[in-house]
Amino acid sequence: MEEFEYEWLATHGIERFVEPGETIFREGDPANEMTIMLKGEVHVRREHGGPAAFWIGRSGQITGLMPYSRMKTYGGHGYAVAKTWGLRYPKSIFPEMIAALPSMTQRCVSVLLDRVREITRMEQQTEKLNALGKLAGNLAHELNNPASAAQRAASGLLDELHVYGHEKFRLGGLCLSESHLLVVRKWQDAVHAHAKEVRGKTEDIATREDQLSTWLRDHKVEDSWRIAPELAEAGVTPDALECLTGFLDADAITVVLTQLASSLRARGMAEAMLDSTNRIFDLIRAVKDYSYMDQAPIQEIDIPTGLENTLTMLQSRLQHVEIERRYAPDLPHISAYASELNQVWMALLENALDAIADRGKITLSVHVSGDMLLIEVWDDGPGIPPELQDRIFEPFFTTKAPGLGLGLGLDSVQRTIRKHRGYVRVQSEPGATCFQIRLPIEQLQAY
Repeated sequence: MEEFEYEWLATHGIERFVEPGETIFREGDPANEMTIMLKGEVHVRREHGGPAAFWIGRSGQITGLMPYSRMKTYGGHGYAVAKTWGLRYPKSIFPEMIAALPSMTQRCVSVLLDRVREITRMEQQTEKLNALGKLAGNLAHELNNPASAAQRAASGLLDELHVYGHEKFRLGGLCLSESHLLVVRKWQDAVHAHAKEVRGKTEDIATREDQLSTWLRDHKVEDSWRIAPELAEAGVTPDALECLTGFLDADAITVVLTQLASSLRARGMAEAMLDSTNRIFDLIRAVKDYSYMDQAPIQEIDIPTGLENTLTMLQSRLQHVEIERRYAPDLPHISAYASELNQVWMALLENALDAIADRGKITLSVHVSGDMLLIEVWDDGPGIPPELQDRIFEPFFTTKAPGLGLGLGLDSVQRTIRKHRGYVRVQSEPGATCFQIRLPIEQLQAY
């Protein structure tokens, strides 16, 4: 800057001294002056954005409202962290400043561009961290259920193995003949085989249990309350027990059936552990597929698979949601930045779930439309007001309450789809909102 420009700034500026900890402006206050900081340090943080400062001003920087800026209010709470000295220039003096200081135009525009880039970068980083936090929360919830089930089954299995071993010892103490032991063994094997066939079928279990309890009491079998439920769930009927009465007395029948019931419980616990650990491995596989860890950024991907992996990440929110799938058969794979597209599906599905408050119906549709793939995400929520539909893809525009969204989710969706040479649009009315994504099938046209 020329000497006369420094003189102009010095003579027209209004000095302000601020003590450490003193508030300079609050979020939402009208922005009506520019400040050149000569000494000290100022931090700005969002009221709903946590304790970390999202902007730090130090000596030599220009801050506040500047010429050519459309800033109306301050975007955060500004306070001094050290003794601060600055020169203030009210908005009314801007025209005179631009006329008197030719270089000020370039300086202000440069500062504005730097400010937009930095704020956008930090907001996008915050949005990514929020999305990561949601994903981690969903995964923690999903992993906790099968992990807890496996832990309970393992704990119960240890106790049941002790019972099973004791009953096996009692069974050996009956000193049955080889032929009778063979009959008991074959009968138990038949019960276990039949239990596999009826597993999961709940029809007539209560009736069978009542009938079995009556039979056991009539035959003086002890602890019928522990035996009847397991036998009923395994599909055993009173008629199937009659073969034991020909060579076993009441005490022996009690030992045989108690040992069988214990083995059925132990097997059920072991199967519960297998189911739970399989669920954990399925989640780990889904996370790897979702994130495309240790793979090249551009992949040959199957869109329905990406949608399904994203649904797995959101499973904890789908308990009261009906998912309808309309995937066309023989869909072509496309070349894409797979992990980035999965973030698109995550943003659209989370928006749909927010719209229906995790209760309602979401429809996913994928089919070929001309030389493009058409992906649609429908929800039956209240819809987007017509006056807002043209704005929902704007950066920082959000209809959510303060602190619940930064307004960058759909902006990120639009930028990612454009990166893939695709298109995104929305159509909405009460009870039917649809986000449509079109992606080119032809690989060479995408990049």
